[in-house]
Amino acid sequence: MKYVWRIPDLYRGFAEREARHRSPVYAEISARIAEDEGMLAFLGELPKTKWQPNLFLGAVQYLCGPARDWPWFRARFAERSDDIRAVMLARSTQTNEPARCATLLPALAALPQPLALLEVGASAGLCLLPDRYGYDYGRVRIPGPLVLPCRANAATPLPSRVPDVVWRAGLDLNPLDAASADDRAWLEALIWPGEEERLPRLRAALEIARQERPGIHRGDLRVDLPALAAQAPAGATLVVFHTAVLAYVRDKAERQAFGESVREMGAVWLANENPAAIPGVTLRGEGDFVLARDGGPLAWTDPHGTWVNWL
Repeated sequence: MKYVWRIPDLYRGFAEREARHRSPVYAEISARIAEDEGMLAFLGELPKTKWQPNLFLGAVQYLCGPARDWPWFRARFAERSDDIRAVMLARSTQTNEPARCATLLPALAALPQPLALLEVGASAGLCLLPDRYGYDYGRVRIPGPLVLPCRANAATPLPSRVPDVVWRAGLDLNPLDAASADDRAWLEALIWPGEEERLPRLRAALEIARQERPGIHRGDLRVDLPALAAQAPAGATLVVFHTAVLAYVRDKAERQAFGESVREMGAVWLANENPAAIPGVTLRGEGDFVLARDGGPLAWTDPHGTWVNWL
């Protein structure tokens, strides 16, 4: 057997914990992959960092269009396995959901203004533009060219305006360009079947990013962060933030070192992640994210930004 035992468990876990309530199509396909000898062997020949279900599923959608069901997926795999392998080796999962800004906004608005934003794992920089969007929390609405709806519990300190951002920069191992048709197609392919309502929002945010051109720098958060942070202007509150990034830093000691480096540079550290990936956070939940400031949890959040529940 060419694949290791963890790959079937990875896909079963994805089907049950992540996709079951969000994308029945992906839940079915992922559960079937976990039982398919050919696909498991295919995955086992790839580097460990390329085993992620989102990468495999996204690569098929990128090449073949929206996934329909298991027979469709199995047929597309049989036809284009070499092309799928090439995309998986060249690409990485870089879901850039702008709605995550709605869960970050209460924390950003509470900081001393103006802000200098530095996002690690920035992808195309859509989450670097919280001041360029509008928001609808139900009891509070902030106008903007793209309004992001978000349910917030009564404890959430909702702002009345967007933050004052005077500088922004992103750091990513493989920056994406909002003006690139190929990069835009890749981000669209990472949207799950059953969540097609995210597509118009993504396209609108990409157009805003194409016009704004936030600076995304190629680099590794483990070594290149201090040099980029040093470019932030004096007099602004430097905020280093990330969403769904630290889970890809496999080594716990490296995640801890990253958090310490942010503290040493005197920045505010906002993490919006699976709680197990954030050093110092002891809360545990299944499928939800925790928003934490400097290692202290502030709120439970939806991974795609549709709700925030302040603690």
